[in-house]
Amino acid sequence: MKILLAGGQSLVAQALKPALQSFAEVLTAGRHDCDVELDLTWPAERFALPDGVDAVINLAAHFGGPEMADFVAAEEVNALGALKLAHACVRSGVRQIVQVSSIFAGLQEDSPFYNSYALSKRHAEEWLRLYARQTELRLTILRPSQIYGEGEGFRRHQPMLYALLDQAQRGDDIVLNGSNDAQRNFIHIEDVAEIVARVARQRIEGCYDCVSLSNVRLSEIAAAAISAAGSSSTIRFDTGKPDISDNGFAADETLYRLIDYYPRILLSQGLMREVDRRKGGRA
Repeated sequence: MKILLAGGQSLVAQALKPALQSFAEVLTAGRHDCDVELDLTWPAERFALPDGVDAVINLAAHFGGPEMADFVAAEEVNALGALKLAHACVRSGVRQIVQVSSIFAGLQEDSPFYNSYALSKRHAEEWLRLYARQTELRLTILRPSQIYGEGEGFRRHQPMLYALLDQAQRGDDIVLNGSNDAQRNFIHIEDVAEIVARVARQRIEGCYDCVSLSNVRLSEIAAAAISAAGSSSTIRFDTGKPDISDNGFAADETLYRLIDYYPRILLSQGLMREVDRRKGGRA
């Protein structure tokens, strides 16, 4: 089996590649330092996939932003780029595309977390469903929740989580704004990699959420950070500040039953691993 990873320099790709190599030949595709040069902003006719690829896993993403230029870039990479990649699959005889989307693609417009990234990921899913219906391309859409792991590379996307751990390691008291002990849902990068690898190996089709089995509240995250750091920090709420909104997701076990794998790394364990990494001085 030969699998091509689009977005081959992403954090998910770096974790996923070893999981795939146990059963497949793996090639990476991206703008730089990959086996195949590929930019999702290219015109469709420029896309060229290697011979003999059985499945493409799309990990490439633009994370959007508040400006008009961010809106356009997110749509161009996330939505239209995914569509052009699917078209390249059909032209090259690739039978399956796995779109690693985001749980945010299902957010409603009234969610405070609804943004250009969420909307463009939703558009990608809709374009791919339409295109797959008109071709023989098998489509899989996976919607992971907030991905974290060991290393500074994860801080950009989960700043709150790593800031809480920073505070705990310094011994600072952790002050949470408002009175709402808000919910979050984090899934460890290694669990995501194993889930995606099993989906590819078993050629699973369909759209599935890929979230932790339980949400965690901010106070639980803070307590886990304090425990991992061996800190004497305390936790309190500043009720004079605006409340922080919930952003939790109900776990759907359908996919996990299909692939016989459930997320295994608890947040407390993941934070402990990050503390160990920091103590070891690793990047």
